[in-house]
Amino acid sequence: MKLIKSHFEIHRRFRNGILLLVVLIFVSLIAFYFYPSSINSSNNFGELARFQTQIDSLKQEAIKKKKSYKLRPFNPNFITDYKGYTLGMSAEELDRLYSYRKDDKWINSVSEFKSITKVSDSLLAVISPLFKFPDWVKNPKKSKSYSKLKYPVKSFAQKEDLNIVTSAELQETIGVPDFIAERIIKHRKNLSGFISDLQLKDIIGLYENQRNKILALYTVKTKKEIERININRASVKELMEVPYFDFETALDIKDFIEENNGISNLEELGKIEGFSLEKIDRIGLYLILN
Repeated sequence: MKLIKSHFEIHRRFRNGILLLVVLIFVSLIAFYFYPSSINSSNNFGELARFQTQIDSLKQEAIKKKKSYKLRPFNPNFITDYKGYTLGMSAEELDRLYSYRKDDKWINSVSEFKSITKVSDSLLAVISPLFKFPDWVKNPKKSKSYSKLKYPVKSFAQKEDLNIVTSAELQETIGVPDFIAERIIKHRKNLSGFISDLQLKDIIGLYENQRNKILALYTVKTKKEIERININRASVKELMEVPYFDFETALDIKDFIEENNGISNLEELGKIEGFSLEKIDRIGLYLILN
């Protein structure tokens, strides 16, 4: 029996070689399993990071564009071609608006805008909340007759001078609250004297009824002589001499006049963004056109 050898019997040298081969295969399998995975994970992470960066960049760009094209409140009387395009108005609708405005007519309500331009109801519903009409259009003030006042209307000669009346006299004669009377005197001092009864409109808190009561008994008699400024030729410094203009307003007016080669009507200043025509009657006291 000893002469019969098992076919599984392997020489020691072969056993060592087979063991080494098995170890190499095992190591290779482990390396193949882990190494490519780590490479792929690293590559995938890099791709995801670059992709996220691109997305963030696109988001920022979209936010910038949204901000730059954000519509703000505007006066529909001054819609330009580009403005009309961004609002979605057709060329025909803009032509109807320009034809109406060419005759120096003004649109003072949403219904007038629709009637004149004939824009669709769907477009009007989107843009009409952005319409910004002057305060005097939104809140018209009804004038009252002097005949309904408590105080009778006097002639010019019978009235006292508004430029010398005191705060105490206004409180006692008219019944004006003390702080309102002080505002009148302070504003008169800032103007170096009233040049028109219209300037009482500047007093905050002085209601129309009280103003009419004052003007029933007082008027501007000893007004300061002023040299009215030619708005079409005035410098920024000269425009700042008008009590109602600060530096920025004067600069905007100067730029607007240069761009339009002058103006023929003070109401054209209403085309300047942020300029209110509410005080145009008082502003006109200090300006001429030619």
